[in-house]
Amino acid sequence: MQRYDQYDNPLVSRYASAEMSFNFSPTKKFQTWRRLWIALAEAEKELGLPISEEQIAEMRAHQDTINFADAERKEREIRHDVMAHIYAYGLQCPRAKPIIHLGATSAFVGDNTDLIQMRDGLLLLQKKLVNLIQTLATFAWEYRDMVTLGYTHFQPAQCTTVGKRATLWLQDLVLDLEHLEFLLSRLRFRGVKGTTGTQDSFLKLLGGDQEKVVRLDQMVTEKMGFSQRFLVTGQTYPRKVDSQVLSLLSGIAQSAHKFSNDLRLLQHLREMEEPFDPQQVGSSAMAYKRNPMRSERMAALARYVISLESNPAFTAAGQWFERTLDDSANRRLAIAQAFLGTDAILNLYLNISRGLRVYPEVIARRVAEELPFIATEEILMAGVKAGGDRQVLHERIRVHAMAVAQRIKEGGRNDLLERIAQDPAFSQIKDQLPSLLDPRRFVGRAPQQVEEFLREVIEPIRQRYRHIGSEEGEVRV
Repeated sequence: MQRYDQYDNPLVSRYASAEMSFNFSPTKKFQTWRRLWIALAEAEKELGLPISEEQIAEMRAHQDTINFADAERKEREIRHDVMAHIYAYGLQCPRAKPIIHLGATSAFVGDNTDLIQMRDGLLLLQKKLVNLIQTLATFAWEYRDMVTLGYTHFQPAQCTTVGKRATLWLQDLVLDLEHLEFLLSRLRFRGVKGTTGTQDSFLKLLGGDQEKVVRLDQMVTEKMGFSQRFLVTGQTYPRKVDSQVLSLLSGIAQSAHKFSNDLRLLQHLREMEEPFDPQQVGSSAMAYKRNPMRSERMAALARYVISLESNPAFTAAGQWFERTLDDSANRRLAIAQAFLGTDAILNLYLNISRGLRVYPEVIARRVAEELPFIATEEILMAGVKAGGDRQVLHERIRVHAMAVAQRIKEGGRNDLLERIAQDPAFSQIKDQLPSLLDPRRFVGRAPQQVEEFLREVIEPIRQRYRHIGSEEGEVRV
């Protein structure tokens, strides 16, 4: 039942998906602890320790039925979460109780579970990121040759195309995907390392047989779905892993924030627009408003995720020797919330990208307003080819352009082309001027760049992920 008298984390209740929320839930966490205890017992039994199949079967029978109340009551008494859950599991598994957690330390379940949750969280984000790349690629192809005004410093610059601009958003996401793929390919399991990472307890359990200790580490790693493990650790896996993972999440947030900025500026210019539902209310006072709430929410969440990147960096830098516990409380907050926030960001990005509205007439009108300025270099070159003095022609264009810019600021229209046509210095090319104002002359290779980028960069991604499922990108509120 919903509680209204305590803090409610909006990342869970409003923004992130149910799948990502479950990934960092107590149920997922403590079920994974039990899977780890089962994997450890199975491997120890296979290596000759006196553990029976009946004990393991009893543990398996209660793997997913967590007796939370028993664990919570015990933790209030002893102030140790792992010991509390060992106790609770033992209540359900009386025959297996003596061998649960045999030889292990708390980090065996805690750290290995953190790595599993991060791996599974990255896989959820990977699916959304790939879907987003595919969606924006379709958009870029559709608008690859639609001329639009490019901006530098948010001042009119030269022309580009709508599709070319979309490839800039895409390229950021491709870099994020490459980073994600690299982290997944290198993510290592902590494995079975013992109290300070020396595996001393397991060496004693296994009668000093070093090969069996190595095999135990390998077996548990494989049982939990990892192909690689850290060969050396302290009590914990290196906290730099958290820093690397949150650097990726921050990178995704940075890409999304850049897109959000661009789209909100374009919506202000009325050139493009995020989706707006038929019953959606833009303002409580101004009924005509169509505020870009999705993009604004994306930017807000992105700033939050970016801010979390520093937390694990400080933790990694501040660890003492084999471990200190000042990494615990903050990691419970920062890691899960960074994943939940990034998940929410990608949901919004997917939703927006699949409903983007483009207004060609507005775009064309703005291009036409600025085109006389943009075309001045073409006009200058044409005048020089017709026998004119470059420096003289340049000065004449500069004088006319400054006068027209002031005229526009005072409410007049752009009559630069007419002024140039009436200037005797340009009499030799007067008849060429209209043809020099075709917008398509000023986009360079933008359409071809889009085609090349989609063919050489995006198509391999499509092929690599051709069996990946679709994501809806639901906006919950």
